[in-house]
Amino acid sequence: MPPTHPGTGRRRPSDRLLTVLTCPLCPADLAHADCALRCADRHTFDIARHGYVSLLTGHRRAASADSADMVRSRASFLRAGHYDPLARTLAELATELAPPDATVLDAGAGTGHYLAAVLDALPDALGLGLDSSAAALRAAARAHARGEAAGWDVWQPWPVRTGCAHLVLNVFAPRNGPEFHRVLRPDGALLVVTPTDRHLRELRDTVGLLAIDPRKEERLRRTLEAHFAHERTEPLEYAMRLTAEDIAALVAMSPTAHHVGAAELGRRVAELETDAPMRVTASFVASVYRPAAP
Repeated sequence: MPPTHPGTGRRRPSDRLLTVLTCPLCPADLAHADCALRCADRHTFDIARHGYVSLLTGHRRAASADSADMVRSRASFLRAGHYDPLARTLAELATELAPPDATVLDAGAGTGHYLAAVLDALPDALGLGLDSSAAALRAAARAHARGEAAGWDVWQPWPVRTGCAHLVLNVFAPRNGPEFHRVLRPDGALLVVTPTDRHLRELRDTVGLLAIDPRKEERLRRTLEAHFAHERTEPLEYAMRLTAEDIAALVAMSPTAHHVGAAELGRRVAELETDAPMRVTASFVASVYRPAAP
């Protein structure tokens, strides 16, 4: 069981986390101080009652942060197991790319679902998920006993030690190439997951999902090439059987939810008029990158 703060029942971040995080304002080492983390200059960062560390003091929430409704929808959809093949693929790759006691950073961790799968595969690993959504962090902090969560905008320089990570995960999230490179060990690995243009194709026109650039993987490589060498790509495609409730959750958790109101999304899903589960394509690319030499 994760440690708790005496008399509060509030989860206490592990001492091992303090070997990874730094103060985002100094940056200096952080230490436990009641229900907070504090540096020698007395910059103090609260530990939320759900167990995550709030490092975004003085920063606005990123515009792309998931809302509470989006997080609830994502948790519901993931619990149903529709993306379990992707979670298993990431876990298998992690065992090839990182040692059992690795430090794993998840940039844009969301609910911590994929980080938890990787930690299950690495029996002594520490995981840290960074996200700017408080609703997502509440879930991520509870996703795994060895998983920690911290509120941060991954577009900004990270409050994380240089060269501390064996593995960085980036699953459907913003990609900060310079910071990925800085925090990784020279022998570490970056594991990025992107959807292909075939992903959810059966729903794209009927529900109005945002289009996926067919050259997304090519653009990804160009974005990272200054800091990383592409090692290999693992494609994953399979058919899901989705009920109307599944489809509603899937659409509500997607980037489309940032652009279309909940009522309109509900109307579009209702117009599918599907009683039986619908066949929908899941199509991803998992790409492995290695840090380029300085």
